[in-house]
Amino acid sequence: MEGPSNSNNPPPPKFTSPSNMFHKLKTNLAIHSKWGEINGAMGDLGTYIPIVLALTLAKDLNLGTTLIFTGVYNMVTGAIYGVPMPVQPMKSIAAVAISSADFGIPEAMVAGICTGAILVFLGVTGLMKLAFRLIPLSVVRGIQLSQGLSFAMTAVRYVRNVQNFSKSKSAGNRHWLGLDGLVLAIFCACSIVVINGAGEENEERESNQELGDDMEDRSSRRKRKWKRIMTALPSAFIIFLLGVVLAFIRKPKLVKHLKFGPSSFEVVKISRHTWKEGFIKGTIPQLPLSILNSVIAVCKLSYDLFPEKDFSAASVAVTVGLMNLVGCWFGAMPCCHGAGGLAGQYKFGGRSGGCVAILGAAKLILGLVLGSSLVKVLDQFPVGVLGVLLLFAGVELAMAARDMNSKEEAFVMLICAAVSLVGSSAALGFVCGIVVHVLLRQLIKTASTSAVDGVDSLRNPAANQRLGRIHSRSHMVEFESQLVLPLLPAKSLEEVFGAILF
Repeated sequence: MEGPSNSNNPPPPKFTSPSNMFHKLKTNLAIHSKWGEINGAMGDLGTYIPIVLALTLAKDLNLGTTLIFTGVYNMVTGAIYGVPMPVQPMKSIAAVAISSADFGIPEAMVAGICTGAILVFLGVTGLMKLAFRLIPLSVVRGIQLSQGLSFAMTAVRYVRNVQNFSKSKSAGNRHWLGLDGLVLAIFCACSIVVINGAGEENEERESNQELGDDMEDRSSRRKRKWKRIMTALPSAFIIFLLGVVLAFIRKPKLVKHLKFGPSSFEVVKISRHTWKEGFIKGTIPQLPLSILNSVIAVCKLSYDLFPEKDFSAASVAVTVGLMNLVGCWFGAMPCCHGAGGLAGQYKFGGRSGGCVAILGAAKLILGLVLGSSLVKVLDQFPVGVLGVLLLFAGVELAMAARDMNSKEEAFVMLICAAVSLVGSSAALGFVCGIVVHVLLRQLIKTASTSAVDGVDSLRNPAANQRLGRIHSRSHMVEFESQLVLPLLPAKSLEEVFGAILF
C-alpha cells in the first residue's frame, strides 16, 4: 500500500538520467556465459541463412545492406529487451517473392513497409496489448506447435534432399557421403544431442543429483566431470564453423570472389503499381503471421523463458514496425521477431540481450567488410548442417506446448496446430482455434447452469444421489468435468500427434 506522501511525491519515471539508462543497458547486455551466448547466437541461423540466400539468388536482394541493417536491429533489440530476441525474415513475404515472377524486391519492400506501419499503429493505440490479453493461451500454443513442427519438417527436408534455394525447390535425394552428405548431418545432430541433451530441465536435474550424491564413488565423479565438460562445449558454434570451413573446402576459389567494402546504399524506387501489388500480395498474407508469431507468441514464450523480464506486446509490435519502416526503404530484407528464433537461441545457450548483440555485431562487421560478395560463401555452406540447426530450433519451439495439461486446452491447441499445418496458414488455424475455444467455453457454461438449476429443482435425497456428489460448491468443478469431457474426442494426445505428423 502506498502512503499519503506518495501522492505528493510520485516515483521518478524510468530512464530519467543517463546513469539509469547505462545501468539498464549494462544489465540487458550482460554476458552470463561467454560461450553459451555465442553458441546461442547460432540458434537462429537455420532460418535466417536459407531465406536470405534464396532472396539473394532469386531476386538479387542486397545482402550487404541486409546484413548491416539486421545487425543493427539485433544489437538494438538486445539492448532494449535483455533477452535473445531474434531478427528473422518475414517468411510469407519471402515465399511470395521467391515463387512469384512479378513480385520483386520493390514489391517485397512495400509489403514490409506496410506491415511495419500497421504494427506500429496497433502498438501505439494499445490494440496489440488488448489482443495479447484476449487471445487464449491454448490458441497461442497451437500456433507455436504448428510453427515448431513446420520448422522441424522443413529441416528434415533440408537434410534429406538437395535444395535449390533460388527456385525454392528440392533437387533430388542427398548422397550419404560427401562434404554435404547425410552422414555429416547425422553426425552434427548426434553431437548436439550428446552435448545439449533435451534442454535446461535435464541440466537442472543433473545438477540437483550432483548436489545430493555425497557418497558416490570416484568413477561416478569422473563421469559427471566429463559430462560437465561436454555440456560446456558450444555445439552450435562449432557446427557453424565446421560449415564455413567445409564451404571453402568445397570451392577453394571462393577466396578470389570475396571483395572488401560495403555494398552501396540506394533508396528503392517504388511506383504506384508497386504499392498496390506489394500490399495485396505481400502485406495481407504476412500480417496475421506477424501479429500471431512475431508479437503475441514471442511475448508468451519470452514470459515462459524469462519471467523476470517485463515488456509488453505493444513495445514488440512497435520495434518490429520501426525496423521495417527504416530498413525497407534502402532494400534491407523485411524483418520481424519470431518465436522459433527465440526458442532456438535459448536452446543453444542464449540467456541475455548480449547473445543477439554478438550476432548483430558479427553481421554488421561482415556487411561492412565483405558486403554482398559473402553470398558466394553462403551458397557453398552445407545445407544439411543448416537443417540440423533448424531442426532443434523447431523442436524447442514445439516443446513450449507441453504445459497444456487439461484435455480442453490440449484439444484446442491441437485443432489450431493441425489446421495451421495442413492449411499452411497461421491465420486459418487461429480462427479455428478461437471458434473451438469459444464453443467449449459456452458448452461448459451451459452445463454448469443446467446442473445448478437441476439441483435447485430437486429436493429429495434420491434424486440428488442420482446426479452425483453435488452437495457443495466445491464439487461443481468435478461435475462439470464429468459432464463435458465425455463430449470431447476420446483419442489420447499421442494419437492426435500421430495424425498430425503422419
